[in-house]
Amino acid sequence: MTQVEARPPAGDTVRNVDATGENSGVRTKGLGGNSVGLTGGAVIGISTVAPVYCLTSTLGPTVGEVGLQMPAIFLAGFLPMLLVAFAYRELNRAVPDCGTSFTWSVKAFGPKVGWMCGWGLLVATVVVLSNLAGVATSFFWLTAGEITGSPSIAALDDNKAVHILTTLAFVAAATFVSYRGITATKWLQYALVGLQLVVIVLFAGMAVTGAGEATGSLSFSWSWMDPFAVDSFAAFTAGLSLSIFIYWGWDTCLSVNEESVGSARTPGRAALLAIVVIVSSYLMVAVAVQMYAGIGEEGLGLGNPETSDNVFAALAAPIMGSGLGVLLFVAVLASAAASLQTTFIPVARTALAMSTYEALPPAFSKVHPVHKTPGRATVVAGVATGVFYSVMTLVSENVLVDTIYALGLMICFYYSITAFACVWFFRRDLTRSARHLLVRGVLPGLGGLMLTAVFVQTLTDMWDPAYGSGSSVLGVGSVFVIGVGLLLAGAVIMAVMHRRSPAFFRGEVLTKETPALVAED
Repeated sequence: MTQVEARPPAGDTVRNVDATGENSGVRTKGLGGNSVGLTGGAVIGISTVAPVYCLTSTLGPTVGEVGLQMPAIFLAGFLPMLLVAFAYRELNRAVPDCGTSFTWSVKAFGPKVGWMCGWGLLVATVVVLSNLAGVATSFFWLTAGEITGSPSIAALDDNKAVHILTTLAFVAAATFVSYRGITATKWLQYALVGLQLVVIVLFAGMAVTGAGEATGSLSFSWSWMDPFAVDSFAAFTAGLSLSIFIYWGWDTCLSVNEESVGSARTPGRAALLAIVVIVSSYLMVAVAVQMYAGIGEEGLGLGNPETSDNVFAALAAPIMGSGLGVLLFVAVLASAAASLQTTFIPVARTALAMSTYEALPPAFSKVHPVHKTPGRATVVAGVATGVFYSVMTLVSENVLVDTIYALGLMICFYYSITAFACVWFFRRDLTRSARHLLVRGVLPGLGGLMLTAVFVQTLTDMWDPAYGSGSSVLGVGSVFVIGVGLLLAGAVIMAVMHRRSPAFFRGEVLTKETPALVAED
């Protein structure tokens, strides 16, 4: 059926109305339209993922879990992301709303499931923002030390007060840029993403070329691409959880759907393009560094626990030389800084949508009259990020590490709900054609099932205190306590909002389903 739009007087709330006159409850937010094209959307997705940062912090831990099968695990993590991307694309074509997962899951499963899905996205994004800010700070001082040749400058990152203040400065700068609007740093984002991709291509090429010269180097083998060669299912799911984390953020392309040129189609295509670029980069670097350094637990080996949290810091000079090696540090800094800015997009726009539909306090629904951005939501997200990181750093480094480990749980939670929302929302549409059955039913359903399996296995593994930093609370792993605790906190806040906004939870603001919104091909 064809979607039409009621045209109220300027300044009024716009609600989408289907061809039969049924009110869907989908509202405009006042964001600036036609600001982002296909290339811009893909750049936002790649920037949010932060490929160079993800690689330097994930290569070592992934090898620690699955050994030589690291490239296979990267491919395995790509599969559910690709399948879920079909769900995002199809749902966006039907309901292009900046609330994305929140809005779509409300329309499929109702207000309570939708609210918790939105909460999962909000919490995951704030945790990622704090982590990105911390990484940007560490590489800022590391890069400054490399450029100046002064170990004392690089060592400033070890000073907790300096580290926190620098991190807060990065958060403040990113908040300000996001507040000013998507197009404020359009060309800067292009440059930062381009720098990342050029440097990792150069790094991978030099690693493959010099592979025979390094101790522990290996010859390429197609067996590295076999996920079934992983020793155990527990190791497989642990590696897969890390792999899923490094793809997180591509859906930011969809968060700007109301600001995109061709809001129903362009964001979905941008998301698919971003995912393809990202997985290609990951596989290229994974194979290259494994050939150069091997998986040994000493020296440059990727399994060395002393370098596993920052592989590029150890490999930059040996592979690229001291001169070009600085480029890799700059690329990681650029990756974290660029992602810090674009990661504000989904959290601010999800909060905007939830507030617009009365699922959060009305203050978050305010859009800046000039910049056309969710200014209040952006500032609150920045403050929350700064406070969260500062408190966690002062309380315990282990708590901060375990919070990051709990991210995989949050990501699987709201991605899987979104995938299942696609299947349920289009359930009456699946028999229209083989294409609809495949891209609106089978593929998203498989993606949701895969992520649910990882969610359940991760939840089980988290119970063990050995998971994450090794700390525990009353004999239960800290990662489990944090992950489940954050979800339960969402349930408590939802109960409070239920009392304050009963209309939303009765399904009167945003209707549970609107089959008439199914878009034609």
